[in-house]
Amino acid sequence: MLNLIRNELLKIFRRPGTLVMIGLLILITTIAGGFIKYQEVKGSVPDNVNWKQGLELENTTLQKELEMDLPKAQETYIQRQLAINEYRIENNLSPNQTYSVWDFVKDNAQTIEFAGLFTIIIAGGIVASEFNWGTVKLLLIRPINRQKILLSKYATVIIFGILMLGMLFSYSTLLGYLLFGSPSTTVPHLVYTSGVVEEQNYIIYLIKYYGLNSINMLMLATMAFMISAAFRSSSLAIGLSIFLMFMGGQLTMLLSMRFDWAKYILFANTDLMQYFEGVPLVEGMTLTFSIIMLVLYFGLFQFLAHYIFKKRDVAA
Repeated sequence: MLNLIRNELLKIFRRPGTLVMIGLLILITTIAGGFIKYQEVKGSVPDNVNWKQGLELENTTLQKELEMDLPKAQETYIQRQLAINEYRIENNLSPNQTYSVWDFVKDNAQTIEFAGLFTIIIAGGIVASEFNWGTVKLLLIRPINRQKILLSKYATVIIFGILMLGMLFSYSTLLGYLLFGSPSTTVPHLVYTSGVVEEQNYIIYLIKYYGLNSINMLMLATMAFMISAAFRSSSLAIGLSIFLMFMGGQLTMLLSMRFDWAKYILFANTDLMQYFEGVPLVEGMTLTFSIIMLVLYFGLFQFLAHYIFKKRDVAA
C-alpha cells in the first residue's frame, strides 16, 4: 500500500504541471503580501486609548437590536459579539492591534481555494488518466485488488492536498514574518462557546481555521475522484467540481432563503466556521447535523467510486 502511494506521488511531482501549481500558490501569496504591505494595512485605530468607549457604544447598539424580533441565528450571533466585547472590556484586551504575521496568515486563508483547485485537478485526473493513457491494464494485472489500488490513489490525493495546505500555511507565516513582523504582545483569540468566552492560543486557532476552511476542498476533491473513477472522464470531474467550488455555495445560499431543505445540500454544511464565528445558513442547523451530513456525502462518494470501479470492464 505504501509503495503504491509513493509511486503515485512520484508520478504527480514529476509532472511539470505540479511545479506550476506550487509556483502559482507561492506567487499568489507573495502578491497578496506585497499588496497588503503597500497599502500599509494596520489593525489599530487612530486613537487606541478610547477603544473601551467604542466597544461600550457598540454594545449599546447591539442591546437595542436584541429587543427587536430577530431570527434565532442572528440573535445568537449578537449575543456572541456582546459577550466577547464585555470580556475584552473586563480583561483590558484591546481589539486594536498592529497588523502582524498572524493577521496575514489568517487573511491569506482565502488562498485555500487555489490549493483546493489544484487538488481537484489532481483528483479529477488520477484515475481517469489511467484509462485515457491505456495504462490501467498494466496497473490491474498486478497481484493487488482494485480496492487497494483505488484507495492508494485517493490517499495520494489527500496527501497532496495536505502538502498544499502545509506549504501555504508555512510560506504565509514566513512571508508574513518578513513583511509585518511578529506581534509585540501575545494576543489570544477569543472563543465563545456555550455562553462562555475563553482565550485560545492564536496559532492553534489558525491551524483550526485552516483545517475547517479546507473541508470544502476535501469534499470536492472526493467528488472529483468519484467522477474520475466512475466515468473515466477527467474533464467532467475537474470541470464540474470547479464549477461547484465557485458556484455551489452561492446557489445553496439563494435556495436557503426560500427553502429549509437547502440544509441537506452539501455546500450548506462544508463551512463549519459558521458555527464558531457566524450564523448557520439555515435556522436550526447545528454542528452535529453538518458533521453527519458531511459523513453521509463522503460515504456516498466513496461507495460510488469503489463500486463502479470494481465492476468496470477494463477491456471496454
